[in-house]
Amino acid sequence: MHVRKYSISDIEGLIGIKAHTIRAWEIRYNLVPPKRTATNIRYYDEEDLKMLLNIVALNENGYKISKIAQMNKKKIADLVLQLKTDWSNESVQLINLSNATIKYDEASFSKILASCIAELGLTKTMDQVLFPFMKKVGMLWQIGAIDPSHEHFAANLIRDRLIVEIDKVHKPKSNDQRRFLLFLPGAELHETGLLFARYLLKSCGHETLYLGQQIPYSDLKKVIESYKPDYALTVLTSLNLGKDINKILGKVIENLDVPLIVAGSLISEFDIVVNDQLKPLKNVCDLVAFLEEI
Repeated sequence: MHVRKYSISDIEGLIGIKAHTIRAWEIRYNLVPPKRTATNIRYYDEEDLKMLLNIVALNENGYKISKIAQMNKKKIADLVLQLKTDWSNESVQLINLSNATIKYDEASFSKILASCIAELGLTKTMDQVLFPFMKKVGMLWQIGAIDPSHEHFAANLIRDRLIVEIDKVHKPKSNDQRRFLLFLPGAELHETGLLFARYLLKSCGHETLYLGQQIPYSDLKKVIESYKPDYALTVLTSLNLGKDINKILGKVIENLDVPLIVAGSLISEFDIVVNDQLKPLKNVCDLVAFLEEI
């Protein structure tokens, strides 16, 4: 049976605590000392990672490290179990989602999603829990702390849940109904933000045509001629798109004759060249404010 080994830099990324802090916990309190390979290289296994995730969950919720160090594993696990049911506690649920993802625990992941949505509503869950979680997962995949399969596992479960929530929406009657064309260009494969935009638009009574991933630029013209949308909307989050986001947006706009709304984490990270045809939003949640303006 293959045992995954994590370096301290992997652990740092996965639990969100600096390596020097983890070492300090080890030296002062003998908390989760690392194992060593035959060649004396330090590493942590999945049980160590689970323990550290539990310690962080308690520490971020008011328990001092010196007190946690005096507890046995069962006591720590019992206290964390109590925290887990606090679905409005974003830091706890981020840790819970990370733990479920690392273990490919579909039942736990789905329960966390459903419970957060029931407690907070979908919009708050996306804004406060899922978008921060997916950004973290993407960064961890980039540095090799987790496998691509972990990212796919989480993304597909979130995608399935969003589709369920979209189907639940009873579209209100609107006198200001608009048509939106939703798509992802080129190398952008992450649908989470685009699906959430569809949910928001449907909730506000607007019509949407959802095209999803990898739409050729040339096809946009044909779709617009047929569907005649008022706006086009895309979401850019993938680091695979590179740094020249304005070049990508320029290619998209060349094939549009309607305004383009663009949201996603990359929009806040790069200087976007704005023109009359382009409306950048820092995140998908800002779409609600935009809809109130039109």
